[in-house]
Amino acid sequence: MDGNLILFNILNPPVLFFFLGMIAVFVKSDLEIPPPLPKLFSLYLLLAIGFKGGYELAESGLNTEVILSLLAAIIMACLVPVYTFFILRLKLDDYNAAAIAAAYGSISAVTFITASSFLEKLQIPYGGHMVAALALMESPAIIVGLILVRVFAAKKETNEEFSWPKVLHEAFLNASVFLLVGSLIVGMLTGEKGWQKLEPFTQGIFYGVLTFFLLDMGLIAARKIKDLKKTGSFLVGFSLLIPMLNALLGILLAKGLGFTVGNALLFAVLCASASYIAVPAAMRLTIPEANPSFYVSMALALTFPFNIIVGIPLYLEIIKLIGIGI
Repeated sequence: MDGNLILFNILNPPVLFFFLGMIAVFVKSDLEIPPPLPKLFSLYLLLAIGFKGGYELAESGLNTEVILSLLAAIIMACLVPVYTFFILRLKLDDYNAAAIAAAYGSISAVTFITASSFLEKLQIPYGGHMVAALALMESPAIIVGLILVRVFAAKKETNEEFSWPKVLHEAFLNASVFLLVGSLIVGMLTGEKGWQKLEPFTQGIFYGVLTFFLLDMGLIAARKIKDLKKTGSFLVGFSLLIPMLNALLGILLAKGLGFTVGNALLFAVLCASASYIAVPAAMRLTIPEANPSFYVSMALALTFPFNIIVGIPLYLEIIKLIGIGI
């Protein structure tokens, strides 16, 4: 792999601020982002990326690649939790296996945003419809994880009735999915005029907000590292190897479907990333038997840093190696 690409990615200011946040925890600095702000940053990033994707989708319109991209996104979001569940069952009970599988079948919006920033700095174009793929991949993994629990898990100790309406509501109408899809629709409806009006907000301050958000993520990730002691070497290996396997499957699928380089990288990143926000919230509600320190610390303290530091440039090198876009 070209070491210059890794260096280029690491020297991206938002990524460097992620490291700065981790260092702050390791040296026991009292640096802290006030609690309301990370939530605001998260909402802003979802709004901005959704609105931009909707505008670009309105400009490009629906075509074969767009439709195939969305179908491929749904397929991978359903497939990844299934095979990872059976891998995890080798060492874990059904509840923890299903919760972790759901996290790795879903996506990390911030990893996607970091990858899109990487592409823009390299001046590699990508389609706005990939934001729609991002939105579509979050909820199916939650549903599949819960189905796996219903099918394979032992009978619950409690007699609490399982509520599918609550599960579906949490999966499809949680804050991140709702805002992302809503912003995408607004961007499509308003088109060029809407983009011109909001560009100073959705584009002008985007990287500043992303930088602050990744600084906070660095603080959180460093604090979660101690939880990894509870997971053992099996789950540490899983956190690093499964993203690469998922990315490779995504790249091969992108190759078969004729994706461009930029779209293939974003699709690979979606397949490789793991949710540490939406899925944990859903799992705590629906599978309380699962241990949150497993799926949160794995996704946030290992998979997320791996993807934004090594994964993104690695996946781009693989894409170029197999000749996507040629």
